[in-house]
Amino acid sequence: MFGRFRGKQGPGPQGNIQEQDIGISQSVEQAGEKPVHHGHHPHMPVFNHNGHKVTRGIKPDGESGRAWIHPWHFTRICFRSTSHVSMVVNILWPFVPAAIAMHFARPDLKLWNFILNYIAMVPTANLIGFAGQELARKLPKVFGIILETFLGGLVEIVLFMVLLHNSVDNNLIPVIRSAILGSILANLLLCLGFCFFAGGLFREEQEFDEVVSEVGHGLLLMAGFGLLIPTAFYASLSGSFGDDVLEPRTLHISRITSVVLLIAFFIYVYFQMRTHHGLYDSVLEADEERDNDRHIDLKKDKLTLTECVVALVIALTCVSLHAVFLVEEIEYIVTERGVSDAFMGLILVPLVEKAAEHLTAVDEAWDNQMNFALAHILGATIQTALFNSSLVVIVGWGLNKAMDLNFEVFNIVVLIMTIIVVGSFLRDQKSNYMEGSLCILIYVIIAIASWYYPNPLSGTTNTSEGGNSTAQAR
Repeated sequence: MFGRFRGKQGPGPQGNIQEQDIGISQSVEQAGEKPVHHGHHPHMPVFNHNGHKVTRGIKPDGESGRAWIHPWHFTRICFRSTSHVSMVVNILWPFVPAAIAMHFARPDLKLWNFILNYIAMVPTANLIGFAGQELARKLPKVFGIILETFLGGLVEIVLFMVLLHNSVDNNLIPVIRSAILGSILANLLLCLGFCFFAGGLFREEQEFDEVVSEVGHGLLLMAGFGLLIPTAFYASLSGSFGDDVLEPRTLHISRITSVVLLIAFFIYVYFQMRTHHGLYDSVLEADEERDNDRHIDLKKDKLTLTECVVALVIALTCVSLHAVFLVEEIEYIVTERGVSDAFMGLILVPLVEKAAEHLTAVDEAWDNQMNFALAHILGATIQTALFNSSLVVIVGWGLNKAMDLNFEVFNIVVLIMTIIVVGSFLRDQKSNYMEGSLCILIYVIIAIASWYYPNPLSGTTNTSEGGNSTAQAR
């Protein structure tokens, strides 16, 4: 998995520094064999490409050569981040204390509070993504990717939970429902589009493995089907039965469907980590060898395990604060500033919650690592569709709030069409900048339509013929 590097082995019998080939293969480790140490006892310490002694249980690529936490190194490495774009995003960190101060000093300036907290969530989400990536380096490849994707999705989970908790008379539930679908659309159209575009700018085409694309697309179809059922049930019967009959039944269907989607998610994780991890390992290993910046990336200083945890705690604390402050202003932005629920949920909220994952995936595509990029994009999308959406419904069940999966027909049609379009682009296992441009343009069309989508008078369920809410134009 890590190729073969020349690493310092330490003092030899004559006191000179000896070098040995370090070839650590995950497939060998998983087969129960120990790494080969030429001319040395197998229990001798292993050194990585930078000459750092590899800690037991840590993968060579993630070994920092340090322990605990060093404030200067910690700050410098976090600011450097993973790419030039991520480093530029870190310039936004002054907005974090500014947003917190503005919230307590001038709570009456609601628009400015919304703008500052919206911007402040970008660097904090970026730190979660970076710390998750650093932590993933220290772990087996497939598990690292899954953990990194889950950590990137924590921003979304926090936002959903805050929106659900602050919902009074279900006024924010339409925003949550739109945000679920908006997150999926942002990943499949905007992020994937930029990946195809960035990766194809200086290449005729990029190739990716069917193991990543086919499994991901199959799960997306299943998720789309699961999210469609409650909406189809309500819309098909709304002309024959009243809300007093349909709403409780739709809510029950949504809760049961959420449990089924959770089961599907855990089967997917088990499939990746246990029964078919070898397939993913070989694909990701080959992608690493194609990384244009791998030699530079290997030389970069790494965070220690302690520093990864500290970075995650800091970032999650900041994200949670800004999520609370941001959600408090959403009702004002929707009712007083004329921004529709659809645009807020489908476009604005997903853009800020997915910032870190988007930057990571685009950087990987730029470095010709399309399998890694697809693993992040499809993994994050599957997590949102199967896990995060189900989690918010089940938590709402526990809080006795009517959080269901009864989406607007407009939203669910857009979702299904998106899955079909993206599936057609993934079918040939090749990508280019034209396909990326088309994905981005489709997203722009959806954003325009959602901007003009009217707010419902009743924010709980669909009530008019065809499943659309009774609405008033802004």
